[in-house]
Amino acid sequence: MPKFDVLVAGEINPDLILSGNVVPEFGQVEKLVDGATLAIGSSSAIFACGAARLGLKVAFIGVCGDDVFGRFMLDEMSKRQVDIENVIVSQNGSTGLSVILNQASDRAILTHPGLIAELKASDLSDNLLRDSKHLHVASYFLQTKLQRELPNLFRRARGLGLSTSLDTNYDPSEKWIGFAELLSVTNVFLPNEREALSLSAAANVDEAASRLGSKVEALAIKLGAQGALGVHKGASVRVASIPVKVIDTVGAGDSFDAGFIYGYLNQWSLEKSLRLACVCGALSTQHAGGTDGQPTLTEAEKFLVA
Repeated sequence: MPKFDVLVAGEINPDLILSGNVVPEFGQVEKLVDGATLAIGSSSAIFACGAARLGLKVAFIGVCGDDVFGRFMLDEMSKRQVDIENVIVSQNGSTGLSVILNQASDRAILTHPGLIAELKASDLSDNLLRDSKHLHVASYFLQTKLQRELPNLFRRARGLGLSTSLDTNYDPSEKWIGFAELLSVTNVFLPNEREALSLSAAANVDEAASRLGSKVEALAIKLGAQGALGVHKGASVRVASIPVKVIDTVGAGDSFDAGFIYGYLNQWSLEKSLRLACVCGALSTQHAGGTDGQPTLTEAEKFLVA
């Protein structure tokens, strides 16, 4: 039996979250903000922590520096039961950092890439893949060395018996080059509404779901406060989110992904998987940072409707 439920191949960077009146003024103007939090960052790491919080056995592989930000990330991930044995700690280069200017339900992000792009498909050995049931990749457009090799990596993983999932995040070029091949070897695709519309060139989210849902085994489109839309084997389901008092939306989509993958790996119905995903995403917004509000399965199940 595989040692891990999920192997995450991803980027490693903390988030420095500044909250309040965070619009900067140049000319050496100093402004005071309401809060500053150093938290686990990166879509991949937040997903990994959310999946582990739900009870999945999660391993992580990525590249970070031997520096304060790298050590912070590895310590925090380890505390959350994410296996970091396969993380590559490089002596050449620094760990990435995102500064998030958080204002109510919107935010701006400034990212220093550091070593984010350095993970390669060849870093994932067949033995590591065989130790896992499922391979998840996020931040496709930041992981440039992994990006060009990802279709072959997914193909190799599937040949070894793993299922695969992908959350691309947005393509700044809006060209979405190479996705026909990549989606053909992706079991679960997890875009948000904007990404789904751009990738499918559809006029609305229902049309986007129809086009994208035919390319993968399972599709889950994140609709924020409006819930989610999913497609599995031609059948589509739309579910609502739950009402919460939003403190911080950082990482909500990654917590959503963790909930959906939990349901997928446990062979839940599409509707139940979507409901868990929406609950996980919503609950995560009640705390600053992407991980402090992530629920356990018991906590999340209280909000599931039979």
